[in-house]
Amino acid sequence: MKKWMMCAAMLCATAAFAQTKTNKDGSKYEFTTIKNLEATDVQNQGQTGTCWSFSGLSFFESEVLRAGKVKNLNLSEMFVVRNMYPLKAENYIRMHGKANFGEGGGFPDDLLCLKKYGLVPQSVYDGNRTKSYNHAEMVGLLEGMVKTLGDAKGVNPNWQKAVNGVLDAYIGTAPDKFEYEGKSYTPQSFAKYLGLNADDYVVISSFTHHPFYEQFVLEVPDNWNWEKVYNVPLADFTKIAETAVTNGYSLAWAADVSEKTFNFKDGLAIIPEKEMTDMTPQERGTLFTQPGKEKAITQELRQQAFDNFETQDDHGMHITGLVKDQNGAKYFIVKNSWGTENPCGGYFYASVPYFAYKTTCYMVNKKAIPSDLAKKMGIK
Repeated sequence: MKKWMMCAAMLCATAAFAQTKTNKDGSKYEFTTIKNLEATDVQNQGQTGTCWSFSGLSFFESEVLRAGKVKNLNLSEMFVVRNMYPLKAENYIRMHGKANFGEGGGFPDDLLCLKKYGLVPQSVYDGNRTKSYNHAEMVGLLEGMVKTLGDAKGVNPNWQKAVNGVLDAYIGTAPDKFEYEGKSYTPQSFAKYLGLNADDYVVISSFTHHPFYEQFVLEVPDNWNWEKVYNVPLADFTKIAETAVTNGYSLAWAADVSEKTFNFKDGLAIIPEKEMTDMTPQERGTLFTQPGKEKAITQELRQQAFDNFETQDDHGMHITGLVKDQNGAKYFIVKNSWGTENPCGGYFYASVPYFAYKTTCYMVNKKAIPSDLAKKMGIK
């Protein structure tokens, strides 16, 4: 473990404190915990594009923990994946192949599964995981099938049996009933037992090409079902997020992680004031070892990055806390789904400027939204 030796201890702590990262690698960050929310163990999505399920279910797990309902909860990400594929296939075929189909998805998929199908624990449905998830072969077969059907002049109604057959063969048949801690449940009754209700959650974004305080269809390829999100100005966007976390509510977070200043290996995602091409070798060398000035993010900068495809819907993660460095700059604590091999045990810190600039949307409990903003947004 190198320059983020303090991360694991910090992320497990419940009280606010400060620690200095000074060691042989020369890291000089000092973080004080503002809020550290309870979360379940870090998972690994393996070689799949199902981050949206891992982050969404991690968010649901923290919601259950927050309510004090169930401890040691581990929900099945593949149950959500298994139930979304037939819906994505149907949508693709009805659109004659002029729609997105693949491993990607979004938080509306998690909400749709919760509302329509329910949820199940990992212990009763693991999606035929061996050492690691890898859906490449399965997805290749499914894509070939739906493309043929989407291009066809007529469709055999038995196509659904074929798609489900592939899914059952590769990730298993999802259970209709199961036992959990000595009691019998259906996926729907289990979700109810957990106290999870899809109507309690909303997805929020911030872009100027649609009216503020209204809903719009977020134009990213993985929004295959054209679900709507709420649109608010950037100042409200970050205010809702910080207020939610400070008051004990986590966020399911979708963002672009293609920036060179997103560094999961070193546990940081930042937006330096200088472009990397304008930095001296020394400045680049200390970029992830000591705090520096970050770019002031405006609504215009954020919009431009989305319009020119610099910001895309790359990855789903889970925000579980907030810290500040020795200069007073704030960072969200982020739980990832790439295993625990980085120095922060699978977590990293995303600065508020990075969040403001590169977020496509986030999911939050409606109760976490300040009442004046909820009223403006028409949320009850």
